[in-house]
Amino acid sequence: MRTILILAMLTGAAAFGSAQTIKALPPPADVKAAPADAKTTKSGLAYKVVTPGKGKRHPNAQNQVTVHYSGWTTDGKMFDSSVSRGEPATFPLDQVIAGWTEGVQLMVEGEKMRFWIPEPLAYRGRRAPYGMLVFDVELIKIQ
Repeated sequence: MRTILILAMLTGAAAFGSAQTIKALPPPADVKAAPADAKTTKSGLAYKVVTPGKGKRHPNAQNQVTVHYSGWTTDGKMFDSSVSRGEPATFPLDQVIAGWTEGVQLMVEGEKMRFWIPEPLAYRGRRAPYGMLVFDVELIKIQ
């Protein structure tokens, strides 16, 4: 059930405010906007390495990955967190929102990144009232 909720949220479905209770983590200090030292891709995804990884390879869109993550809206409200649940999530990388598919491919195992995902990459092209989403993602394993 948790994986379904996670995947629903990551694919842009309305999982915000679900009945599932999670312990809110404090938002990052830069939750409102990407800092000047963040890198930005051509698509508009901003990212920054929080903790470097020791892995040698990057996943591709067809890989399944296991991650720990926390997600916030830019007003600092956490809407989901595998970290709070104490249970990492595993899913095919090509079945989540475009911002995740693009961003996680930049990572290596063991790395933790922060992503600022603009609305067009966050909701599969649908307009939503949440605006940009901010995620801390740790890539645990590439299957």
